[in-house]
Amino acid sequence: MLTRKIKLWDINAHITCRLCSGYLIDATTVTECLHTFCRSCLVKYLEENNTCPTCRIVIHQSHPLQYIGHDRTMQDIVYKLVPGLQEAEMRKQREFYHKLGLEVPGDMKGEACSAKPHLDSHRSETKADDSSNKEAAEEKPEEDSDYHRSDEQVSICLECNSSKLRGLKRKWIRCSAQATVLHLKKFIAKKLNLSSFNELDILCNEEILGKDHTLKFVVVTRWRFKKAPLLLHYRPKMDLL
Repeated sequence: MLTRKIKLWDINAHITCRLCSGYLIDATTVTECLHTFCRSCLVKYLEENNTCPTCRIVIHQSHPLQYIGHDRTMQDIVYKLVPGLQEAEMRKQREFYHKLGLEVPGDMKGEACSAKPHLDSHRSETKADDSSNKEAAEEKPEEDSDYHRSDEQVSICLECNSSKLRGLKRKWIRCSAQATVLHLKKFIAKKLNLSSFNELDILCNEEILGKDHTLKFVVVTRWRFKKAPLLLHYRPKMDLL
């Protein structure tokens, strides 16, 4: 079967950030128009603007940061297409944590990256061995059962600040930094037997968080790397306190 080789240069426009012109890092998509940028670039841009940097559509008049979301699929694509990019980014993040005197998260200490080099070696092979394919298929369920434990982890304290809801019996949790505020809403709603997670607001420093915000995003932009745990409050959506 004939195969067509595509040069990385030909698709650069689709995997680079319009704001910094570099390859997408922590890819984040505007939910209104689906344009994607580096998260840090987009957050910095939206501190003074409320429109998409590409198409200029208004994201939201007053809270544009609540209408952007982490695009894990796009980031995985970029890391697979650009050799060495993920390893270089992990190294920069480790150096950043060391510079601030903070503990390096577990997934940046080398465990997660150690499995990545296979991708480059597999690309150079012209044929895959049937037996290796079977082994890979057998190992896949084990990888799927990891439940994101190898991700960077965030310690959270969930406090109730409304008399209309009861507090959680276990308010201290630890989960993946890639989990979103929506995941926390569903968790709280299940624990409190609420009819819908849409009845809840989750706040950090008295600011309502967007449902698509990842916990890593909250730590960086709202909690600003204060000491753990990340303190979040929940309340009924229409509670004006």
